[in-house]
Amino acid sequence: MNLIILLIVGGLIGWVASMIMRTDAQQGIFLNIVVGIVGALLAGFLITPLIGGASIMDGAVNIQSILISLVGAVILLAIVNMFRRGTVR
Repeated sequence: MNLIILLIVGGLIGWVASMIMRTDAQQGIFLNIVVGIVGALLAGFLITPLIGGASIMDGAVNIQSILISLVGAVILLAIVNMFRRGTVR
């Protein structure tokens, strides 16, 4: 059950992050899920230890963990855009 929740929340986070970074037209639902989950991992390793709390990967689904995962997904898309286009956008 945790995996299903992670996939759904990861997909929503990836979709919102791709809309923020204006890459939604280039991505499908599968890539949105991947961006959301990898962004949550990135945020869990980098941001969560700095400010405290739990990440979505630990099973905590609350406003703080969702916002931290969203920041991680936006950072991931910015890094991908920087290598793909040479600019963050």
